[in-house]
Amino acid sequence: MNKKTHDADVTFIQALAELLRENDLNELEVMREYGENDSLNVRVSRGGAQVVTQVAAAAPAPVAAPAAPAAAAPAAAPAAEADPASHPGAVTSPMVGTVYLQPEPGAPSFVSVGDKVAEGDTLLIIEAMKTMNHIPAPRGGTVKRILVEDGGAVEYGAPLMIIE
Repeated sequence: MNKKTHDADVTFIQALAELLRENDLNELEVMREYGENDSLNVRVSRGGAQVVTQVAAAAPAPVAAPAAPAAAAPAAAPAAEADPASHPGAVTSPMVGTVYLQPEPGAPSFVSVGDKVAEGDTLLIIEAMKTMNHIPAPRGGTVKRILVEDGGAVEYGAPLMIIE
């Protein structure tokens, strides 16, 4: 990467940070492509560090090849667990935001693994644009798995919990 591209990237990231502040956003993620095997991924968020990654296609291939045979055997057995979003009891996120498992810090969690929930019970809260959104259970059942961490970021459509 030459000096001119680096300066342009710094200016681009500063502009994204300004856009985040001016529009009162919590997080912004952008991918900028320079060529076929050269791109810049930037995620800017409030209260967090900026993560900047320069991607080159040639570097990951040799690193991933030796690990594949060892990882293939264990990964084949729990194929259903590898993608919790495809589980029929998966509750997915209706929005992008920050997950909170309790109504306030220090309070007990809305639900725990093994709890029975009824349709409409609050499972967790997702904060999006400074608004706390209660996420209700889409159906009754037992909470089998909680797939998110308290205070973690979540994307639209990401699996949050498994209810059976």
